[in-house]
Amino acid sequence: MSATDFPAWSREVAGRMETVLDGLLPSSRIAPARLHDAMRYATLGGGKRVRPMLVFAAGEVSQAEAPRLEIASAAVELIHAYSLVHDDMPCMDDDVLRRGKPTCHVEFDEATALLAGDAMQSLAFQLLAENRLADDPRVQLQMIQLFAVACGSRGMAGGQAIDLDAVGRSLTLPELENMHIHKTGALIRASVLLGARCGRPLDATAMASLDRYAKCVGLAFQVVDDILDEEADSATLGKTPGKDREAGKPTYTSLLGLPDAKKFASDLLADAHEALSAFDARADRLRQLADFIVKRDR
Repeated sequence: MSATDFPAWSREVAGRMETVLDGLLPSSRIAPARLHDAMRYATLGGGKRVRPMLVFAAGEVSQAEAPRLEIASAAVELIHAYSLVHDDMPCMDDDVLRRGKPTCHVEFDEATALLAGDAMQSLAFQLLAENRLADDPRVQLQMIQLFAVACGSRGMAGGQAIDLDAVGRSLTLPELENMHIHKTGALIRASVLLGARCGRPLDATAMASLDRYAKCVGLAFQVVDDILDEEADSATLGKTPGKDREAGKPTYTSLLGLPDAKKFASDLLADAHEALSAFDARADRLRQLADFIVKRDR
């Protein structure tokens, strides 16, 4: 596949991960069947699979083997899907539409959705623990640790707590960035660093550059989400637009205005490309992904 053929590559990764996740998730024929149905419903058949694409793209930099990247990608996507299940529940964002279909708690019930998210999180860590992802066991332990931090109170869960606390309040730009560095950016950063660690060891300078890239695209992802929430409809987004604004949540568009939010996204894209300036063509997929994240329409 041509290195410039990003659409074909992204479809290949998405299709590969659909197959991988289908095989790793418990079958609905296994008890408790309703719980397993909910896990599969929430994970399969939708989503852009941006985080797995970041895992695979970073893996190209370190020349990682595909089976290792599949497991790392599956773990990341399970955490992402679980977070969406919980975020959509009435006690959180109370949404009824996700990925163009009813949210998990609407399709099943609140208790089943809660348990499905819990089980998906546990499965993600099980996959990281029982599969060989690095030649050095110490590196694999570091991977599990960084992943745990990205998911917990100093990462995604903490960002969601800050988000809930910010409803009805005005935040400064640094406060808003801090919230989204945790809520959205932590798992995107983990995707890049896990993918890179699945392959040949990279020196500290290279890892720092990848980390900077990941922080830029993670923040840009949320800025663009806020822009699309203002400009796109539910058919395009696959979720209810305008929910954050109606709920009184601070967003980049409400703080900066639409034109300046778009400029901020463009600036983050330029910073992401600059972070990769010392890498050769093996980082081209990461470069293409940065462009995709900022220029996407859904």
